[in-house]
Amino acid sequence: MDWFEPVRAYCERGGPQFWAEPANALSNAAFLVAAAAAARRASAAEPPDRAGLALSALVAVVGIGSFLFHTLAVYWSMLADVIPIALFIYAYLALALRRFLKLAPIRVAAATGGFALLGFALTPVLDGLTGLDVARLTNGSVDYLPALLALFGIAGAVTRRPEERFLGTGRRLAGIGLLFLISLAARTADQAACTLLPTGTHPLWHVLNAVILYALVATAVRHRESAG
Repeated sequence: MDWFEPVRAYCERGGPQFWAEPANALSNAAFLVAAAAAARRASAAEPPDRAGLALSALVAVVGIGSFLFHTLAVYWSMLADVIPIALFIYAYLALALRRFLKLAPIRVAAATGGFALLGFALTPVLDGLTGLDVARLTNGSVDYLPALLALFGIAGAVTRRPEERFLGTGRRLAGIGLLFLISLAARTADQAACTLLPTGTHPLWHVLNAVILYALVATAVRHRESAG
């Protein structure tokens, strides 16, 4: 494995230079803003929401890792990009199952582990069923399909609970899911948009995702507060 193997994955990159993706690189500042806002929201809770603070820190790491990838564009920096994203997804899923759906810790662990296995197996299974390179056709966005389905699934499950606060949380999660769908469309369209937009649409993915991650943390904090 060559940790310094160049990776050219996005429309904006035209060469190996550090600033070959300025829009992609600089748009990661949105994650740092989202992390600060989420941390402030979690800190304002009484008592401070430690899970929310931990997730806020992960949002900042997501932004830093993505910045490294869109400037250095080598294999190890790609891992610095995707691993924090995966960690946030797994951590938020576990928190949502515990806080929103009140599952026992053992069931949370089992569901989160099963979700992780699904994520690893999804692309090879789809490739085998369709005979296509699904990751290439979707510009890698297929990897986020389990997260999208989980978000809508939890939103539906939470909405069906009788308490008013669960209904509000479910609706907020569903709205975040719709925004995530738009964000995924922007990510998927990046290469196709090259002829019309030199920067591609990946910077929009960054900005929308920053909003999404803040909204997810804020929703978790608000739900805990509503429990009294």
